[in-house]
Amino acid sequence: MAPVLNVGIIGTGIFARDRHLPSYEEMSSDFKVVAAFNRTKSKALDFGKRAGLPEEKIYDDIDGILADKDVSYVDALVPAQFNVLTAEKAIAAGKPILLEKPIAATMQQARELVKLSDSTDLPIGIAENWLYLGAIDVVQKHLPEIGAVIAFTHNSTGPFLTKNKYLSTSWRQNPEHIGGFLSDGGVHQLALVTHLLGEFDTVSALTKQVRKESGTDDIVFSTVKLVDSDVIGTFTYGSSFGATEKSVFLKIYGTKGSIEAQLSDKRNPVVKVQLGDSAETSEKEVIYPIKEDGSFGVNAEFKSFHEAVVKGDKSLYKGTPRVAFHHLACVAAFLESSAKNGDHVKVERV
Repeated sequence: MAPVLNVGIIGTGIFARDRHLPSYEEMSSDFKVVAAFNRTKSKALDFGKRAGLPEEKIYDDIDGILADKDVSYVDALVPAQFNVLTAEKAIAAGKPILLEKPIAATMQQARELVKLSDSTDLPIGIAENWLYLGAIDVVQKHLPEIGAVIAFTHNSTGPFLTKNKYLSTSWRQNPEHIGGFLSDGGVHQLALVTHLLGEFDTVSALTKQVRKESGTDDIVFSTVKLVDSDVIGTFTYGSSFGATEKSVFLKIYGTKGSIEAQLSDKRNPVVKVQLGDSAETSEKEVIYPIKEDGSFGVNAEFKSFHEAVVKGDKSLYKGTPRVAFHHLACVAAFLESSAKNGDHVKVERV
């Protein structure tokens, strides 16, 4: 039986309360939250009450929680610009660390975090839960059936939500991380696409700021080419529009059919497969319902990190800093291309 890992929470904001803590509580045979840190002590104390922590396990000094011998690893939910410093401190303390996405605020910081991860055997993960969606397994299972992949269309668009609780956080209203919501949310979409199809090589993109509340550009429309491949595609992301149906899907076109991961309804996602090498030979579309729990990949992500920590093998976790680096590099390339009126831009590799 795998051991229970004691988790120290660094950063006790919205997502820590609303998703990370519930996930740990749902998997009490694997995890126990034993300590919490927030530089504002009152916020840490409030979280501690919710988590049932004794006051001596509440910290407003990050070095204190990292020195806590009861903590097996730390789960850090801090603004992206603090990820590098937090990781440095965790490594110095000998603690594995799971960091919230995006990997960093800038490409320079992202490079630093990759180097930090390469310098240690400790598991260093970036929490990109879309890497653990059930739809990925189903798409991968049926992907060979559609023959050689030719192209893809990714779309994640929706209406602006005026009561979005995440917009209330100052670090999102005045983002230091490049692309604001393009990197904060867009890396989820990039994780899905690149995990299934491969890394982006070049992009031609136009970005735009639609809502002042976003703090910076908040939509992107782009065409892309994959690395070491002649596969081309489109990548569209943004939730700053007026009234419209929320639409989230990835459709992959092959020589012998197509596959679509339809995620618009997070409660009832499906994968659609249609085979045939032409209209005349087209078979009836087959729809595969996907079982996703309420965490939308977070629980599976935590279990994977648990395995990496217990086995001391950081490669067991999908969301490595090198993987997450590529997702932020794509956002950086979108922005650079847009600044050049849509010119083709090479995505930085590390």
